[in-house]
Amino acid sequence: MKHLYTTLKNTAMLFTGCLLVSAGCTSGNTGGSGTAATAEQTDSATIATTPAQPQPPIAPKHPKELTALGHTRTDNYYWLNERENPEVISYLEAENRYTEQMLKSTEGLQQKLFQEIVGRIKQTDESVPFKDNGYWYYTRYEEGKEYPIYARKKGTMEATEQVMLNANQRAEGLAYYAASGMNVSPNNQLLAFGEDTVSRRKYTIRFKDLNSGALLSDAIPNTTGSAVWANDNKTVFYTMKDPSLRSFKIFRHTLGTPTSQDKEVYHEADETFSTFVFKTKSEKYILIGSNSTLANEYRYLDASKPNGTFKVIQPRERGLEYSIDHFGDKFYIVTNKDGATNFKLMQTPVSKPGKANWKDVLPARQDVLLEGIEIFRDYLALQERKNGLTQIRIKKWNDPKTDYYIPFKEEAYTAYIGTNPDFDSKTLRYQYSSLTTPNSTYDYDMQTEQQKLLKREEVVGDFSPENYEAKRIYATAKDGTKIPVSLVYRKGLELNGNNPTLIYGYGSYGYSTDPSFSSVRLSLLDRGFVYAIAHIRGGQEMGRQWYENGKLLKKKNTFTDFIDASEYLIAQKYTNPDKLFAMGGSAGGLLMGAVVNMRPDLYKGVIAAVPFVDVITTMLDTSIPLTTGEFDEWGNPTNKAYYDYMLSYSPYDNVEAKAYPNMLVTTGLHDSQVQYFEPAKWVAKLRDMKTDNNMLLLHTNMAAGHGGASGRFERYKETALEYAFFLHLLDAQNQ
Repeated sequence: MKHLYTTLKNTAMLFTGCLLVSAGCTSGNTGGSGTAATAEQTDSATIATTPAQPQPPIAPKHPKELTALGHTRTDNYYWLNERENPEVISYLEAENRYTEQMLKSTEGLQQKLFQEIVGRIKQTDESVPFKDNGYWYYTRYEEGKEYPIYARKKGTMEATEQVMLNANQRAEGLAYYAASGMNVSPNNQLLAFGEDTVSRRKYTIRFKDLNSGALLSDAIPNTTGSAVWANDNKTVFYTMKDPSLRSFKIFRHTLGTPTSQDKEVYHEADETFSTFVFKTKSEKYILIGSNSTLANEYRYLDASKPNGTFKVIQPRERGLEYSIDHFGDKFYIVTNKDGATNFKLMQTPVSKPGKANWKDVLPARQDVLLEGIEIFRDYLALQERKNGLTQIRIKKWNDPKTDYYIPFKEEAYTAYIGTNPDFDSKTLRYQYSSLTTPNSTYDYDMQTEQQKLLKREEVVGDFSPENYEAKRIYATAKDGTKIPVSLVYRKGLELNGNNPTLIYGYGSYGYSTDPSFSSVRLSLLDRGFVYAIAHIRGGQEMGRQWYENGKLLKKKNTFTDFIDASEYLIAQKYTNPDKLFAMGGSAGGLLMGAVVNMRPDLYKGVIAAVPFVDVITTMLDTSIPLTTGEFDEWGNPTNKAYYDYMLSYSPYDNVEAKAYPNMLVTTGLHDSQVQYFEPAKWVAKLRDMKTDNNMLLLHTNMAAGHGGASGRFERYKETALEYAFFLHLLDAQNQ
């Protein structure tokens, strides 16, 4: 649905079971801060009878002073950011070997978990088709294959299948492959698509003749992967990335011409903004958008006149957020104009689109967040959020009495508007899921208010939703705020304080972590785990203010909310600190880093996936991907108030000589969102300073990026590793 807000210099070093930093090996302990005993100090009988404990690689220190605003920090591991340095690669590989050694006893469990997870997935499967411009489009999978097949049928699903793209064939011989941005030309004859073979989210756009099956010679590198067709079937618009991976320019390309001749139609010069291009559902206009955290700007062009000039709808203003769709002779706008914190719906004539002509269609509400809209000829569907849950509202354009919500009965669930390309349809396609209900696709007749279940994700094997229970509880934060927590577990759970529990959180960018189903998660639930989602501030579950109260100089609310939710689970006797685990990724990895610095005693084990943990250094380096566009999320550290506040919680800067929980940290060498060296440096510093003997493991996927391994099944090997880590800490290898 449109508009949804979402130097290593010591050449004598060797990397073996330990890291040799000189002619003699100083290997360190299993994770503490002391110095390993020498052979002369070790009892010979112990050596003869006790297997050697794997020793972690110890990263050497090469102090680098980093000075900003008169304050100097010393970074001993700054050298790890040299991606092309073979000694950095050797260090990461040594960490991988150490992780493998430390979890070697779980290899059988990992394999068992992997087979369980994959075994629940229906191997031969396909998506629910949707109709667009005379064709039914769908994606299908074949047994044993890692990648999807994109296909269509003309007129009816009984017609002969036409395979548009077989990603399995395109991925042959590649360690990583991702296809993106499937877009068919208006005349149905050409396919544009993007390919990433590195996992750096830099796509090459290619084109295919769907009649002959031949690839055209046109290839456009370094893009976001999506090409937008003009109505002449030969002109496309695409977005180029700069060296920091910011989407910064829009180009126009004519098929059959060299890309060197492509015309730049827009340059987003403000480094705090990113740009993108798309086509309205009406197929009438091509829109260029620019967005930052606190402002938006759109330009429009008649899709039948691709050589024309884009016109600005409403110039950017700091604090004015808006998004655009088109219907008839009007643009429809979801915006926070005039203090509409939770957003409202407005309209304006295409001929006079500036904000002076914007008129209210639906007013803002204090208790309801408007997330997005879907326009039909006779109906308007709205996606809203109230009390932490999504809702779908239906209105009829010419009948104010027709205004209702699709009923959802579960206590915790997620629902969202799906793919609806047909303007004339009276049927809304939407998706529904809960912690116990697999993802379900519905068609809803907006006229008769009847719905039809088209497909529910099949969970292969002995699965029944009736065996599990989900609920919503509320923890109380230190400031009195009620924090929603969604829970799922097998029925019959005893509140005896002895249940292994995994609590997950994110809490950034206004991203709402909705309670949805995961067949993967069953491998924990069926072993007695409680799974909890903490809907902490920084997300948008409870409305826009929930986000505002968890960003910038209020960011610490995110961390304390998570801690308070964890303590509440213990107080309510779901679990105890010896059986409580925590997990978060990316900005949620920052959450994990902050939490283990603040309350390391609260968790038995923590997984920080691709964690953003070196906040100050990253936010001061504008060459790093995403930095400039995030000053309004985290603050600009060239401002002392923000510098000091970031410094007070930045996980890397706040590592101390104290005990930490068992930790597994994961990253990808080609990560485009959080560079691999952040978690690598963090682990190196933790290993040097922490005083405990708990496990500290770093796993780097050397062939992947932010999203991990590609492929339908391969990614679950990493999940199996993570789950085995938790179970190993429970001494449950034989489960």
